[in-house]
Amino acid sequence: MLKNQVLMRPLIRGSQLRNVPRCTPFLQHMIPIRTYGHVPVRSVNKRTSSLSSPMLKSAYFGMKYGFPMRYSTQAPGESQKRSAAEPPKPEQKPVTPAKKPSMWQRLKGGVLHFWDGTKLLGVEIKISSKLVYKMAVGYEMTRRESRQLTRTLKDIGRLVPFSMFVIVPFAELLLPIAVKLFPNLLPSTFEDPKDKQAKKEKLRKVRSDVSGVLRDTIKSGKFTFSDETSKSKEFRDFFLKVRTSGQSPSREELINVCQYFKDDITLDNLSRAQLIALCRYMNLNAFGTDPLLRYNIRSRMRQIRRDDRAIYIEGINSLSVPELFNACNSRGIRSQGLSPAKLKDEMSVWLEMRIKHGIPSVILMLSNAFSYGYHEGTYESRWDALQDTLASIPDELYHETVVDMPSEEISNKQRLEILREQEELIEEEAENPDVANKIKDAGGGSSAPAKPKDSKKE
Repeated sequence: MLKNQVLMRPLIRGSQLRNVPRCTPFLQHMIPIRTYGHVPVRSVNKRTSSLSSPMLKSAYFGMKYGFPMRYSTQAPGESQKRSAAEPPKPEQKPVTPAKKPSMWQRLKGGVLHFWDGTKLLGVEIKISSKLVYKMAVGYEMTRRESRQLTRTLKDIGRLVPFSMFVIVPFAELLLPIAVKLFPNLLPSTFEDPKDKQAKKEKLRKVRSDVSGVLRDTIKSGKFTFSDETSKSKEFRDFFLKVRTSGQSPSREELINVCQYFKDDITLDNLSRAQLIALCRYMNLNAFGTDPLLRYNIRSRMRQIRRDDRAIYIEGINSLSVPELFNACNSRGIRSQGLSPAKLKDEMSVWLEMRIKHGIPSVILMLSNAFSYGYHEGTYESRWDALQDTLASIPDELYHETVVDMPSEEISNKQRLEILREQEELIEEEAENPDVANKIKDAGGGSSAPAKPKDSKKE
């Protein structure tokens, strides 16, 4: 086998090619250079004296005209077979970065967006005027029609402050700043899809953060059992199963116990930090005093109850996919990454709990908040999350529910102890704003400042 790449002399005659391997000692002393032709060694070792083969012809012309050549150990046709077996590699096109729109393009897009929003608002007003006439005549509106009318009335109410930017000269220059400071200033038809998606992402993050804080604050006040404060056998058996023995109660027992926790009793016994967390979870304003926060939650719960009855009567299949996502989102049900079939199952379970079994809305919302921060699959069903929520209620709520039960006989001594617990809860709300500040930082908002301690009492 030839070891080196050589340059054959152009003056070698054809008679010297009768035995090409005999020339190798002489050719080994030549200077190695770049090569362009390939001579297989297997063909050279055949020692044929004829120039009929393509290999000898290429070797002859290479030596005659001084073409540089290279010997290889591949058989003829192997390179063609290998190239045919390998699939062609796709050409990689260079990735060009997207060009940023110019100032003129952004201005033009903004003008078109507001023009389309104005036309859409006009169409909604035209449709809603027909709905108002239908309602005035005496016809009953469907859920979709009532939501359309409510949305249009809200947009018309938002036009009052928006019209000031049109009436006052050069006030439209301050419109971007006003929209940045007050996102709900413009009607819904003028809302940018990117801003709407950003609001959804922010709400998911707030709910994930607030869920853990709400779970920790409620579980920190777990109650203890005693025969003096728990006279109801049903209550005692249920909470003994959940808290001490670790047994899972039946679904009938769970439903019967949940019905005693009315919305007003539950909200009145939640601390300020828990009220702020619940408002953040429900995408409500968390500013104001405790009665104002409770009023906002009750108002939202009344809207949800009316919507539940409408969906229960019309059926879940009457909802479109966007309406289904909005309905689950307003009830605190996780909707990200779930298929429409899964969302229908979650919505049907909610309606079964709320309409068929009469479970209060606040307890259901708290159970959604408890299960929102966990990974999917932590709870086998929504009933397990509801059981975990009842096992973690604070002792003030438990005692107040026992007192409010009609069949319960409570002595004056026990009532006095419960009143003292309520008084201590009020003092803690005024003196300990640490948890409220934690909720504020997690939710990205602020709450009303708590009153400082009196220096004289200290």
